[in-house]
Amino acid sequence: MKKILLTFSLIALTVITATAQDVTGKWKTVDDATGEAKSIVEIYKENGKIYGKVVEILNPAKKNAVCDQCPGDDKGKPILGLVIIKGLEKDGDEYNDGTIMDPNNGKVYKCYIELDGPNKLNVRGYIGFSLFGRTQTWNRVN
Repeated sequence: MKKILLTFSLIALTVITATAQDVTGKWKTVDDATGEAKSIVEIYKENGKIYGKVVEILNPAKKNAVCDQCPGDDKGKPILGLVIIKGLEKDGDEYNDGTIMDPNNGKVYKCYIELDGPNKLNVRGYIGFSLFGRTQTWNRVN
C-alpha cells in the first residue's frame, strides 16, 4: 500500500512540475520603459510551434486600437486578438526561431522566450544577433 501511495505521489508531482514549467498560458505584458502593465497575451501551441495572441488590453483608452503600421494581413486589424508571437520552436529550455511583432509600431523582430521560474517569462525581440534587442519580463496570470 505504501509503494502504491508513493508511486502515485511521485507521478502527481511530476505532472504538476511539468505543467508549471510550460510557457503556454496567459501572461501580463509590461512596458520595459515605463513599467506599466499593457496587455494579456495568451501563449499557445499549434502544429508543434508556439504562438502568442493579445487577449486583453489593460489601458481602457487603447481597447479599440488598431495596428495601422502592421505588415501584410495584420495591417488595420484590431490589436485585441492579434497574433504577435509566431512560429517559436522548443530548443532546450528556450523557444526560438520565430518572430514577435510590436503592435505599437508594426515592427517584426526575431524572438526567443525562456521561463525564469514558473511564473516569469523573459521575452526577447532582436535584430540580427541577439545582442541588438530588448528583453521584457512577463508575469503569468492565474
